[in-house]
Amino acid sequence: TDGLIHALLLDGRGGARALDWDGVRSWTPDDGALWMNLDYAGKAAVDWIGSASGVDAVFAEALTDPDPRPRAVAHGDALLLIIRGINNNQGAAPEDMISVRAWIEPRRIVTLRHRASTSVQKIVAELELGRGPLSAADLMVTLVDRVIDHVVARVDVLNDAVAACEDQVLANEPGDLRAALADQRRRAIALRRFLAPQREALSKLGAAQVTWLDQKYRARLAEVADHLVRTVEELDAARERAAVTQEELSSRVGEAANQRLYVLSIMTAVFLPLGFVCSLLGVNIGGVPFQRDDLAFWVLCALFGIGVALQLWLFKKRGWL
Repeated sequence: TDGLIHALLLDGRGGARALDWDGVRSWTPDDGALWMNLDYAGKAAVDWIGSASGVDAVFAEALTDPDPRPRAVAHGDALLLIIRGINNNQGAAPEDMISVRAWIEPRRIVTLRHRASTSVQKIVAELELGRGPLSAADLMVTLVDRVIDHVVARVDVLNDAVAACEDQVLANEPGDLRAALADQRRRAIALRRFLAPQREALSKLGAAQVTWLDQKYRARLAEVADHLVRTVEELDAARERAAVTQEELSSRVGEAANQRLYVLSIMTAVFLPLGFVCSLLGVNIGGVPFQRDDLAFWVLCALFGIGVALQLWLFKKRGWL
């Protein structure tokens, strides 16, 4: 209710010690690297960010923005980082991406989120086991790496779903493929909305002019950024493949309908003159020839057979059959 999810004082050996609000207020950089994870929906957390955190007002507003876009901005020796992660919460749509905001200083990192993040939870679990990040820079790079890992896994699932639809189209297997393909395209568009600017944000993050980000961590960030670039490219490819598959499916459905209409047209062309003759001979007036001739019916059937055979021969000669 107060917005403080956890405050962990890193020991530099992979472990951490939990603090409360009083411990946070009494903390100094000499005590070690402090990681605060806040819920930006908590009033106490918002008040602390705005008044007691020492964060510039412009960046404090960005940290509590209800719907921010991914970006990385350096401010002196501090860094504002906003990234989006896959929503792995139960009952949630993965494409309804979670916003994780971070304010990183040489000895302090403040992260804010509202919905639970599996990436953050995993880092906390590792710190409890003594195998977590060693510093603020290590924590930031690890968080970004974990978030992108979940993004890559989700895009792989999307690629597999599109490939399955492609296989069904090629195998002419029944199923509501049009709805499935439309759903996959919608999911790809929803993911790309945040992943495209996030790709740019990670590229800027690796080049940020801050003293605490050494070459080792910049190399890790460059690798993560490259991984995200490839993932966005795969996402674009999946979206294009879904569009092409949807077009192929529409083409096959249209071709099948045209074939059925073609058969109906041939049948109509064959039986139209027969129906006309039958209608003409069936009028209820006098003067119809061969009305009382016993062989007239069979002669008429023979003429009909010859006429149908001539029509089929003509259709085949013209390449209509």
